[in-house]
Amino acid sequence: MNDNAEQQPPVAGPSYPEGQLAKAFVTALTHADAGARRRAEVRGQRWREVLAGMAAGRLSVGSRTPVVGLPPWVTPEVMRGGFATGTASASGPLQTHETEAARRFGVPAERRVLFAYCLTEPGLTWLWARLDSGGYEIGVPEEAALLTMAWLVRQGETGAALDLVAELEPFADRLRFLPRPADGPAPDAEAAVHRHTVSDAVDTLIRRRPNATVETQREALAVWQPFGDELLVHWLRTARDGHVLELAPDAGWLARGEVLLGRYRLLAAEHTLCTKHRDPKENLGILRGSLEEVVAGRPLEARRLGLLRHAVQSMVRRRGLPGSAAHLALRRCQAEQAALPSHHALAQLMLRRLAVLPLETGITDVAPLLGPVAEEESRETGLPAGTVVPATIGRVVESALSAPLGTLVERGVVPSAEVMAELVPQLVAATTARAYGDETLRGVMAANYRAFRNRRSLLLLNLERQVRVDELPWVRAVSGQRAAPLGASGGEGALSVLRQLGELAVQAFPGTLLPNPLVREFGVLERQCDLGAPFVEELAADIFMGTFSPKFLKAARVAGELLGGTLYERYYGIDYAAIRNLAIVETGEALTRSYDARTSPGFARLCAERAGPASRSWSVAANGRVIEQAQILTTHNLATLVNRVGIAPRPGWADLARRCFVTVCRLTARVHRNPRPLGTIKDAAYAWRHLVFHLSLCPPEEQRRVITALREEAARHPAHVATRLAPALAGLALVAEGGNFGSDGTADAGGARRFVGWSTQGHWMR
Repeated sequence: MNDNAEQQPPVAGPSYPEGQLAKAFVTALTHADAGARRRAEVRGQRWREVLAGMAAGRLSVGSRTPVVGLPPWVTPEVMRGGFATGTASASGPLQTHETEAARRFGVPAERRVLFAYCLTEPGLTWLWARLDSGGYEIGVPEEAALLTMAWLVRQGETGAALDLVAELEPFADRLRFLPRPADGPAPDAEAAVHRHTVSDAVDTLIRRRPNATVETQREALAVWQPFGDELLVHWLRTARDGHVLELAPDAGWLARGEVLLGRYRLLAAEHTLCTKHRDPKENLGILRGSLEEVVAGRPLEARRLGLLRHAVQSMVRRRGLPGSAAHLALRRCQAEQAALPSHHALAQLMLRRLAVLPLETGITDVAPLLGPVAEEESRETGLPAGTVVPATIGRVVESALSAPLGTLVERGVVPSAEVMAELVPQLVAATTARAYGDETLRGVMAANYRAFRNRRSLLLLNLERQVRVDELPWVRAVSGQRAAPLGASGGEGALSVLRQLGELAVQAFPGTLLPNPLVREFGVLERQCDLGAPFVEELAADIFMGTFSPKFLKAARVAGELLGGTLYERYYGIDYAAIRNLAIVETGEALTRSYDARTSPGFARLCAERAGPASRSWSVAANGRVIEQAQILTTHNLATLVNRVGIAPRPGWADLARRCFVTVCRLTARVHRNPRPLGTIKDAAYAWRHLVFHLSLCPPEEQRRVITALREEAARHPAHVATRLAPALAGLALVAEGGNFGSDGTADAGGARRFVGWSTQGHWMR
């Protein structure tokens, strides 16, 4: 029996993969889209591989070396949740560029043979040509290995090259180490980045299909409304005193009716989107069905005659008599709407415009692509000249805009901190590669870094850390080529980039927790400039084991240097002096090792004490309360960015505090009638903490003005938002005026409250 069973995070067991397999199975069986079904089948097969590997002992979930027999530097195939499938990303069938290279080299299409060929003089010559031209791409980091080896050989570093080959050789038959050919070097990411490539935009536009609802409406306006008018006019020829069939149909009327019914059958066979004309209860169906009866020589029964007369009267009453000024104006407007080109047709036009651009890059200038339909394009496509490109298509094109990151944020191409985190590796790759003196080596290392950042994070337990780029054998082999760290006075180096990115993240996405991928990039830049600034990740409550690495205590000490004696310290009831003393003690002692990782037991104990009595059994909510206290004490990187990196966002701290409160109000509005509001409350509490942080950097008078403005802002939102936030606002005002919360985080009999997000009992904001 496992005495620690209650401490085992359930996400590390088979239950999570089993649940994902079940979801994939249902999707593969029931989804309406064939592509989605195929993707679900592949996903399900991979989850079966995960479960089989776990059952057979081939996979070690929670380890940084999850696949038995593969060293940590091999890029694993990772599923959602951080589960490795047991397959290496660089394995599998030969890629097209490998078979093409084998044909060019005149060797068998086998990976070990290709590897051996690259160690020969012709193979090295081929690799050197790739290095000099920049004509290569790195899809997975392993594809940079042979290029690095070739660079070492050319530099006379044969010992390092042989050591690298010896480390790679055992995997030469399984992993692809050959670079992919490309037309030319990658664009300079320091000047501009792009979220999507032209190829991505093209794929999105190709997948765009005609909108069935819009096309149905277009058919109704262009085909069935005019035909309905013809039927109405035909029936009105039999009317007297507003009642149709008061005049007996003559032979001419019946003949024209037969022609109309023939046209109807042709139209119904050709135009199949709109179905109202088939409904015997709709006006058009009533007119058409009654005409069929009369033309066939069958008198209309009383009920059908009544329906016919009601239909005719209602059509005339609603739109006027056909041919009247009002009716003509309506039909003219509807015809213009029906003649407007579809978004699908304009997407095809955009594909023509994009066809002349390089596919694997971004777009430096989107304005010419988004212009209206030109005269020549109108002649070639039939689209009306001057037609404006709709916003939905424009957004697809703009998503491939290549520009400075700040510009992409301003234009909405980067709408969130998570999307920003996806682009930052392009910048960091170029920045970190500058440390290498040789230009060709800089290109290889930048491409390697971009590929490495596509490596999905593993589920790790016991404070193990993700594999770093400098652990890759080919990166280690050239580590001596790196210049010394830039230092805090590095000017335009990594520190400058770190400061710019930090300011952009804080001011562009106020009240948003910095996502872990972005924090990791900050950490890479920090190590480049050797600031000693601790950046801490958000910990997952479902796998938290109650311990923290020493950098959390260090980050809390940095926060104390900035926030000691401020509103932030008083609001959250922190004793930063005690944290400073704790850091001094633990620094002077050997830090405790827990699960073979360095930990800070004092910081873990402090967070647990601040979180309150722990639950007897394992609980995600109880873990979340402890983790939230760590975020409060460290400010989750805000103090590090201000106090070590030196960010100074342009809007100013007071403006940022107000913008954070707007985020708080927006999130609080989602709590109303939400059956599962706790995640939203947690996010609102994170935004509130940012508000308190920014406000703490303002002078007392400005703090009071901002707090007054916050109440006014709350009043502009729905009443339930102001009601829910009233205790939090009262608590903030109380502390700003020198008051304090009680031990339970409340004051004034619950009228004032400290706003935190996690709770093991019902949250007061519900």
